[in-house]
Amino acid sequence: MSSEAVKGKTALVTGASRGIGKQISLALAKLGCNLVLQSREVGNTDAIAQEVKDAGAEAHQVSAELSDQAQVDAMLEGAQKGGGQIDLVFNNAAIMTEYRQDPWQMLAEDFRKSFEVNVISLARICYKLVPPMLERKWGRIINVTSGVADNPSMMAYATSKAAVDKFVRDFAPSFKDTGVMMNLLDPGWLKTDLGGDQAPNAVEDVIPGALVPGLLDDGISGRLFRALDYQGLSIEQALVKGAEIKG
Repeated sequence: MSSEAVKGKTALVTGASRGIGKQISLALAKLGCNLVLQSREVGNTDAIAQEVKDAGAEAHQVSAELSDQAQVDAMLEGAQKGGGQIDLVFNNAAIMTEYRQDPWQMLAEDFRKSFEVNVISLARICYKLVPPMLERKWGRIINVTSGVADNPSMMAYATSKAAVDKFVRDFAPSFKDTGVMMNLLDPGWLKTDLGGDQAPNAVEDVIPGALVPGLLDDGISGRLFRALDYQGLSIEQALVKGAEIKG
């Protein structure tokens, strides 16, 4: 395990234009990792693409509305053509539907939208990009989940993230001895557009913890990494701590 593990490799980061995705993208670029930056509109990643290039890494911009599976497919084709071989995937993008003060008034559409973006598109990205990783015997898939709990007013979002957890943990045994790892990342409650201004932590606090599942090389899949557990650590210290998580 080393911070050098991603040097010269290419990572697809969804929701890269701001918030957690932006922080992950910049941190990877500083480690020499090239980026494929996804957002709803290509222009949304213009600023972050320039920062990635300023850090000495390559940046390729792609766009897709993740609630539209045709756009997801086109984005993946563009990512592979423009960015080349995708070695890491940070499935970071997600939506949270309207907060329902009365949870019994939650709409079926809330669940449909949440699952379309947070689960179906995430799975579609994995199904497209994981098989080539298995052929090459190296790859990292980091699927972002959430620690939200005991809040029925956020049930559509919470159940979609529970589905992501199930997706990762059921696939985990199939990655044994393949060189490919799939794990979960809980970024914590951060001040982002999704997390809101009341969140107790700055978005910058997601680093270095968010990088840990992308840099470890112990071959273990199906784990949950909580980014805020690594606050104040160097990347190398975070990797030592992360390696202690066995399941």
